[in-house]
Amino acid sequence: MTEQPLPAGTTLLLKGGQVLTPDSDWHKPPQLDVAIAGDRIAAVSPGFTSAIGSSIQTIDARGHLVLPGFINAHYHSHDVLAKGTLEEVPLESWRLYALPPQYPPRSTEEVYARTLLGALECLRSGMTTVQDMLTLYPYEDRHMDAVMDAYAKVGVRVVFALQYADRKGLETIPFWKDTFPPELHKLLSTAAEPERNLDLLGHFETTRLKAKPRPLVSWALGPSAPERCSTALMQRTMELARRYDIPVYSHIYESRGMALQARLSVPEYSGLLIERLAKEGVLDPRLNLAHSVWLAKPEIELLAQHGAGVVLNPQGNLKMKCGIPPIRMLQDAGVRIGLGCDNCSCSDAQNMFVAMKLFALLAAVSDPIPGPPQTTAALKAATEAGADGARLGHELGRIAPGYKADISLIDMQDPSWSPMNSAVRQLVHVEAGRGLRHVIVDGNIVVRDRRLTTVDESTIYDAVEAVMPEFRNDFAAISARVAKLQPWLDLAHQKIMTAELDLERLPFGSSKPLT
Repeated sequence: MTEQPLPAGTTLLLKGGQVLTPDSDWHKPPQLDVAIAGDRIAAVSPGFTSAIGSSIQTIDARGHLVLPGFINAHYHSHDVLAKGTLEEVPLESWRLYALPPQYPPRSTEEVYARTLLGALECLRSGMTTVQDMLTLYPYEDRHMDAVMDAYAKVGVRVVFALQYADRKGLETIPFWKDTFPPELHKLLSTAAEPERNLDLLGHFETTRLKAKPRPLVSWALGPSAPERCSTALMQRTMELARRYDIPVYSHIYESRGMALQARLSVPEYSGLLIERLAKEGVLDPRLNLAHSVWLAKPEIELLAQHGAGVVLNPQGNLKMKCGIPPIRMLQDAGVRIGLGCDNCSCSDAQNMFVAMKLFALLAAVSDPIPGPPQTTAALKAATEAGADGARLGHELGRIAPGYKADISLIDMQDPSWSPMNSAVRQLVHVEAGRGLRHVIVDGNIVVRDRRLTTVDESTIYDAVEAVMPEFRNDFAAISARVAKLQPWLDLAHQKIMTAELDLERLPFGSSKPLT
């Protein structure tokens, strides 16, 4: 059953929970009341006694951990239906499954259903904001409208960017062009490649950036990756971002092959894509670079110098054989680090609890020298840093008066929390999402007692099942096509893995021995 939003003038009071405020002890958070008036947090105090409006609706938060809603800072809704379809495969091979242009055009019903399902999964994991870097291929306004309608229906906050490029992918993957017979080249493209007859960036500006604002939607720009975008396109992107003061999300160095391609293709920038972006005037606090697994040390210093951020996606990076990002080096340099869950066909799960735990564990092995504790850093990456990267740090990611009321409540009456020794450590290392009970977005209770309140969840599952026969049939055809390419894919991957690549970082990503 769905429920109606609170009447105007009603104060929503979260009573007596252990609240993770910015300045509290996150190991032993204090017991506080959180008062919400409209879409904002009105007060955070030990004992709230008076209503901001005419009446009070209370949620008994005793025995609950009250925390800022997670911000999934890198996500693609276009392949939600492909979760569980693939085992571990190299990134370059995975792209042919996840973004094949050979798919027949998708139906509006499928686009709508997959967006609903992805939003539901994110909310049920405590994510109140998702950054959807969406590929619509071929682009149609009706599909874009279906995406926006689905997000509005579910009630999750979204930072939305269309993914675009102007260079063909075959030219940007090492050894592919020479390894595959020419007659197979036509099968090696992906849907993230340019649509020659459509200025997608210009269309997005005209129809969306200049349109009437949508509740819970903020806009971003999504150049696919620097190697797939010309200097002119990257500069045009950043000019628009500065004009509208909106964030930019792109991919960089997700795999070893992407770093190798940079070494081979941009010698004028010492083989470093970050240096190229700096010379082009693209590095900027508005820029967020997803993955960043194979950054060289000079590039990390450039990111810090210009205030650009990264978004790490540990689940997908491990499954796609990409490697371990230099977390400690990024932290030591002061680079902003957000967290994302990436595609459902590679990480499979939109689960920020898993992402935080992997972040903390991989930080521990990204540098062999003992370093600072990582659980607080992991939680800040999942909340504050994601908000800052979206240009929304003044409104999201923190529980404090004046901030948007985007909040999750975790029921601590669970073995994960007994005994309760450290809230932040147990949140990151023990809790997996089982305790999530209520989720509030923009002051509205969108998940109550672990069920979506805005849409009957069964209707979402029914909508998905209705489109799955066609999806499965088309995915099977793509899988058969990729299977025929497998000998050359394996050979190209072997060449990538054995090629020399000096990143000036140790111990991961370099062929130099430890001393």
